Amino acid sequence: MDYLDPIVSIAILLAAALVGGMIAHRLRQPVILGYIVIGIFVGPHALGLVDDPTLVEAAATIGVALLMFTLGLEVSIDQLRQVGKVGLWGGMAQITVTFALGTLAGFFLFDWLLPQAILLGLAISLSSTAVCFKVLMERGELSSVHGRIMIAILILQDISVVLMMIILPLIGGQSQNVLLTLAIALGEAILFIGIAVFSGFWLLPWLMGRIGGVRSRELFLLTVLVLCLGTALGTQIFGLSMVFGAFLIGMVIRESRFAHQALAEITPLRDIFATLFFVSLGMLLPPDFVLSNWQPILLMVSVIIGVKLLVTFGVVRLFGYSNRIAFLASAGLFQIGEFSFILAQGGISMGIISEHSYSLILTSAIITMLLTPLSISLAFRFYARLAHISRRKIGASPIPPASPSIEIPARVVVAGYGRVGQNIARGLHDADIPYIVLDIDPERISEARHGGIPRIYGDASNPHVLSKAGLNNARILAITFPDPIAVFSAVKAAQTINPNLQIIARVHRVKDANILAEMGVKELVNPEYEASLEFMERILVDSGWRKTAIRQTLPVLERDEEFFEFDPD
Repeated sequence: MDYLDPIVSIAILLAAALVGGMIAHRLRQPVILGYIVIGIFVGPHALGLVDDPTLVEAAATIGVALLMFTLGLEVSIDQLRQVGKVGLWGGMAQITVTFALGTLAGFFLFDWLLPQAILLGLAISLSSTAVCFKVLMERGELSSVHGRIMIAILILQDISVVLMMIILPLIGGQSQNVLLTLAIALGEAILFIGIAVFSGFWLLPWLMGRIGGVRSRELFLLTVLVLCLGTALGTQIFGLSMVFGAFLIGMVIRESRFAHQALAEITPLRDIFATLFFVSLGMLLPPDFVLSNWQPILLMVSVIIGVKLLVTFGVVRLFGYSNRIAFLASAGLFQIGEFSFILAQGGISMGIISEHSYSLILTSAIITMLLTPLSISLAFRFYARLAHISRRKIGASPIPPASPSIEIPARVVVAGYGRVGQNIARGLHDADIPYIVLDIDPERISEARHGGIPRIYGDASNPHVLSKAGLNNARILAITFPDPIAVFSAVKAAQTINPNLQIIARVHRVKDANILAEMGVKELVNPEYEASLEFMERILVDSGWRKTAIRQTLPVLERDEEFFEFDPD
């Protein structure tokens, strides 16, 4: 009955993931935290319920590929272009500085030889794309400023793995012609990207159109799955990172008309295999090694978190983003990535590091991954607390008057120049209503400057920034960004400056709506709620209802709290 072993192993892993996820959910923690912890218990180092590492590794690899594929489907080129500078140059700076500090820490703190210290520096310069993407997705922050910055830096890190794998033999003294190897790898990368782009413009639309014309969901799903895994395999053949290939083909398909259907079909498979990936991370953690080496592990984890927090915070701030964005981005990127395992395994095979050093890096990586969901949640709470203390201090001092150059009666202040803010700005311009926009994203402010939009760069939760925008003379403040903590802070700061101000705020969750209502905000906009009303109106029109009946019915539905609820999650 050996053929049943893989089925039993998968069943045990999925059942364990269900238990761990439910416990984490009940404790109000991210579910991936439960997946990793339960993996520790069922793994070979604890209960040993699953002892087929090849099967688990294969399932985990598929999970990572599907995660990156859906990331490519959900993240547009325009979103990455908005954080292009910090993603490209900032990502390079983050990798370089973190590598240098990690090498110094390995050489001086851990008394490792220089090749070992260099490998440590390379390992800790990478963060976990899978963990960060899953946490951002669960929190609904993929399109937030700090989320887009994190994704851009993570993608550059994944691409840099190719270069790191090339120089690894040089560290171990097994490669003589590094420049030639690097040139070949660069040529292969350019060739693969060219093939992917060519296929995306000409081949894939034709292929997916033919499959879609058959009107078979099974065949369409198989096509998407084959494209994802086939491209991931192709990148490995070309010597590139597997996740880069999956992400690239996802972005290519996103530009086609099949993107939404592909995402809808692949999401259930992605969630299942991604769950196996996070459980497999926990299975790698050896509890006995942790107990017998807790002091060097604690030192290693502290070094990793401290170095990556400081470097990422400094890099994001260097590119003009606020303390809040830099703080949140650094809190999400302080862990070691899954590709650090590959580097460490390569280090063992080439004799660069010992088994003990490998176990130390591996254990520290898993612990930092385990801490990531908690760190992002704590970062939000800590910053909200810090902002509250700052507001109390600022409230004790007089607010500076607004700049005379921008004092215009009946001004509308639009806080946030994302897609919603841009549409509002266009509408106000067409209606000839004086307005000004605020945003903490320098790329968006630069875009507004090129468009001739009245703008101020700064944090809308800062009273000084709001006063510079002429909020004391404004009638309306429209808060369009989705971050609830930033919305609360902006509302409190605005009410301090202009108690008679009418505030219209964007909200997604019922608990946030209740908090804003208690703060005196009467105008709340929930995009999902408004969309449901629009759907209902169009359904009634298509059902033959008269306009008079629709006008009488919709106000009743708007007042019916049980009909349209805010999302409580």
